Amino acid sequence: MVRYSKGAFREVLRDYNVDIAYTPMILADVFKSSEFARLDYTTNDRDCPVVVQFAAHDPVDLAHAAQLVAPYADGIDLNCGCPQKWAYKECIGAYLSERPEMVQEMVRSVKGAVDIPCSIKIRKHPTDMRQTIELVRRAEKLGIDWITVHGRTRHQKSTEPVDYEAIKLAKESVSIPVLANGGIFTLADADEMYNRTGVAGVMSARGLLQNPALFAGYAETPLDCVEKYINLALAYGTPTFIFHHHLMYMMESMMSGVERKTFN
Repeated sequence: MVRYSKGAFREVLRDYNVDIAYTPMILADVFKSSEFARLDYTTNDRDCPVVVQFAAHDPVDLAHAAQLVAPYADGIDLNCGCPQKWAYKECIGAYLSERPEMVQEMVRSVKGAVDIPCSIKIRKHPTDMRQTIELVRRAEKLGIDWITVHGRTRHQKSTEPVDYEAIKLAKESVSIPVLANGGIFTLADADEMYNRTGVAGVMSARGLLQNPALFAGYAETPLDCVEKYINLALAYGTPTFIFHHHLMYMMESMMSGVERKTFN
C-alpha cells in the first residue's frame, strides 16, 4: 500500500491475528538520498516482525536503502506488484513482474547487502504464466526467503476474480514459502485462498484497510479497534489526511450514506 500501513495502523493489526506487517511502499532512491524521507519510517519494539517494502529499479539504490533500514527492520521486500500507472512509467512495481532479469539483479544486490530475510511481491504475468514461473525460480536460486503472488495481472480491476490456479502453480514451482494475495476481505476469503492454493500464508491490503480485524473473524471493524487506532495515531503523530482516510475506510460499513458524505 502506498502511504498507508504506518506504525499506528500496524500496531493495531497485531491485536487482530496479523502475524507479519509491512510498511507502505517506499521509493528506494528517495529513501537512500533523503534524511527527511527516512524520518517517515518509524518503528518500536511492539512493531515486530515488520517488513520494509521498497520500490526500486536500480540495484545499487535498493541495496543502499536496505542497508540503511536493516538495523530497524525484520525483513526487506521488493515490490514488483504495484499496478498504478505512475509506478509502471517509473519502471517500478508491476513493471518488474514482466522482467525477470531486472528482478534477478536487484535480488542479488539486496541479498549481498543485508543479512535479514528478503522477499519479493509479484503479480501474475499479463499473457504468459511461464514468465511468472521463470521469475519465482530465479528468485529462489538467488536465495530469496519467500515470495508473495498476487493472483491478478496489472491490467485487471480489483473486482475481477483472483486466479487461484496461477498462485498454486507458482507455489508448486518453488520450495520456499509462497504467500497469496488478492481479494481477501473476510476470514472466509483467506481460508478459501489457503485451501485452493496450498500456500504458506495469506496477505491482505485493501481488506485490512476496511476491517483491520478481519483475520480475527470479525465481519466488520469493531469499535474497540477504531478506538485503538485513534489513540495510537494521535500518540504517534500520524498525518491528518492518513488519519482521516483510515477512519473513512474502517467506519464505512457502520455509516449511512448521509453520514459517509458528511464525514468524507
